[in-house]
Amino acid sequence: MVPAMNATHTQDACAQFLERAGWGGAKLRPLAGDASTRSYMRAEHNRRHAVLMIAPPKAESAPCPPEASDAERRALGYNAMARLAGPNLNAFIAIAEALRSAGLSAPEVFAADATEGFALIEDLGDDLYARAANATNEAELYRSALDALAMLRQNPPPRPAHANYAMASYDAMALCTEANLLIEWYWPLKKSAPAPESLQAEYREIFQNLANALSPPHQIVLRDYHAENLLWLPQRDAAARTGVIDFQDGLYGHAAYDVVSLLEDARRDVSPALAGAVIDHYAHAADIDQAAFINDYAILAAQRNAKILGIFARLARRDNKPHYLDFLPRVEAHFRNDLKREGMAPLRDFITAHLPELAP
Repeated sequence: MVPAMNATHTQDACAQFLERAGWGGAKLRPLAGDASTRSYMRAEHNRRHAVLMIAPPKAESAPCPPEASDAERRALGYNAMARLAGPNLNAFIAIAEALRSAGLSAPEVFAADATEGFALIEDLGDDLYARAANATNEAELYRSALDALAMLRQNPPPRPAHANYAMASYDAMALCTEANLLIEWYWPLKKSAPAPESLQAEYREIFQNLANALSPPHQIVLRDYHAENLLWLPQRDAAARTGVIDFQDGLYGHAAYDVVSLLEDARRDVSPALAGAVIDHYAHAADIDQAAFINDYAILAAQRNAKILGIFARLARRDNKPHYLDFLPRVEAHFRNDLKREGMAPLRDFITAHLPELAP
């Protein structure tokens, strides 16, 4: 049975795609989706198994070409969540190919129609890290996840590109735009009023200086690399035991970002002891400049958690999803710890003076 869809994605269009792909008449059953407009079905046909990804094209936007100037980006309200120069399905295909070429367990794409918004991809199973950690050695899971990132760093594929898609950079402007979500949405949540313009300007300047202190972007960053987006594949070897999904919003950025995403998880606690041990493991596996990595990690941890605080506040206030407020205490705790790190004094002083409830 083909799922009901909107006017753009008719049942006939889905059936025709499956027929063209050699999966006509496949049995479909729904899979849990994510927070996007995408949806997923598990497909079975002639003892073959796959996942049908449904990504409505009209919901995937390309608001600004990658060569646009900073002024053009700002004029368009350009932010890192919409910096894909083409439909998300093209992004998924290009990034999946790049990750697989680097030795990571991203799903193989069996067939795709980016115009209609359908793809048949490899089914990596249901054993999410968030569940597997309860039954498997947690340290082993996280070491494998960081081995995958180390492999990506040591064996970097070409910058992903595909028809109608080119990976944009996770540059200082994108990072600062995201960090601004704290002052734009979290502040009003806590203060019941917008931040004064002078304080908004001071906050933006602090994050601009932090972003300017980062090492240059030099690899694919998956951006949502955490326990709800990783699958445990123990039958595979080494780093390939970590299955990677939900990477279509990836950008070309800083290697430490995905390490932060994994270890400062908004939905799951990772003990400081485990985090420290696997960071040491990663540093050895990736053979990195530890001083530069620690500097990048500190900045990107503060940036990511500032962004998440703003996003969760926005989801609650603007989008009428108050359950996201339940995640705030964990992210607030991450942010307080981030402020204690070396180099965070200007941001720490600002938060202590103006948002003391968020100060360490």
